[in-house]
Amino acid sequence: MVSMDLDRTTTALLAALHDSSNAAAWEAFDRRYRPVLIGFARSCGLSDHDAAELAQSSIVRFIEQYRDGKYDRDRGRLGAWLVTIAKYRLLDMRRKKASMPVAQGESAIVNLDDDRSVGDAYDTQRRLAILREALQELSEKTKTDPKTIRAFELLYYHGMSVQAVAADLGMQPQEVYLAKSRVAARIREIVSRIEKEFEEAPGEWDSSPSRPSAALGG
Repeated sequence: MVSMDLDRTTTALLAALHDSSNAAAWEAFDRRYRPVLIGFARSCGLSDHDAAELAQSSIVRFIEQYRDGKYDRDRGRLGAWLVTIAKYRLLDMRRKKASMPVAQGESAIVNLDDDRSVGDAYDTQRRLAILREALQELSEKTKTDPKTIRAFELLYYHGMSVQAVAADLGMQPQEVYLAKSRVAARIREIVSRIEKEFEEAPGEWDSSPSRPSAALGG
C-alpha cells in the first residue's frame, strides 16, 4: 500500500524513488503525473494511443535520469523537468513516425519551439488533474448529489453554458448556479490539500493565479 507520506509531499516521493525496489513510490509517482503527461500530449495533437505511449516513455525516462543523479531539484521544479523530457520524446516520436498526423485547431495548440507555450500547456493539465482528483474524492467520500457534481463538471471541464447544462441534466438554470456554488465551496479545501501534494518548492504555487483554487474563486 502507498504510504500517506508519499501521497502528501513531493520531497518524500522523490526520496523514495531512489530505491528501485520501492514499488509504492513508482505507483504514487505514476498516479500523480501520468494523467498530466497524457493531457499534455493530447494538447500537442497526439492520439489517445500515442499520448499514452508518450506518457509511459517520459515517466520511465525521468526515473532513469533521476536515479542516475541527473535531476537537480535546486535547478528547477520537477514539472519543468518532466515536460522537457516529454517534449523531446514527442519530437523523437514524430521523427520516427514521419507519417504521424498532426492535429489542427484546439487539439494542437502547443508550440514546441516556445518554452512558455510548453510550460503553460503542462500547467493547464496539472490544474485539470488536480481538479479531477478533487472531484473524484468529493464523489466517493462525501454525500454530495451526483447530479450536482456532474453539473459542475460540465461547466468547468466541458465549458458548457449554464443553460446547456440545465437542459442536459433536466435542471433549472438557478439550480445549476447553486450546484456550481455548492461544489466550488466543498471542493476548495480538497483542491488546496492536493495542490500541496503536487507542490515542488516551498510556496512556489502560493501566489500563482493559475492555481486550481484560484479558478474556483479561492
